[in-house]
Amino acid sequence: MSRWPLPEPMQLALEQARAGDSAGEVPIGAVVVKDGAVISAAHNAPRGLHDPTAHAEILAIRAAAQALGNERLDGCELWVTLEPCAMCAGAIAHARIARLYYAAADPKGGAVEHGPRVFEHKQCLHAPEVYSGMGESEAGALLRGFFKARR
Repeated sequence: MSRWPLPEPMQLALEQARAGDSAGEVPIGAVVVKDGAVISAAHNAPRGLHDPTAHAEILAIRAAAQALGNERLDGCELWVTLEPCAMCAGAIAHARIARLYYAAADPKGGAVEHGPRVFEHKQCLHAPEVYSGMGESEAGALLRGFFKARR
């Protein structure tokens, strides 16, 4: 557990990850916040939706865009339990997310501070402020438990 209380959006993202785990999905959750208000929340759902793009971040971004009536999520924050992959990092850039907070690093599939480092490319249209590590132990424990149960 974290030494300090986690910010509410990360707590909500972890709740979403637990809901995904209960649904048999890889336990990753995401929350979009604007001006302190939660706009959307989602968990991974590729298996349930039969959609390889149904990552928590993509679903939360889509729902936030619909709720706000705009494809640009200017001023929004994305809170997610795992470092986004290249697909999700691209969506974050296209949505113009202002700040990205993620809990656990993903050296294998992450694309923010690992792998392709999408936001560092000159071709990247927009790079959010990035903050990592909040809720890392909780998110990591969920993921380890999920994969351990399937081995």
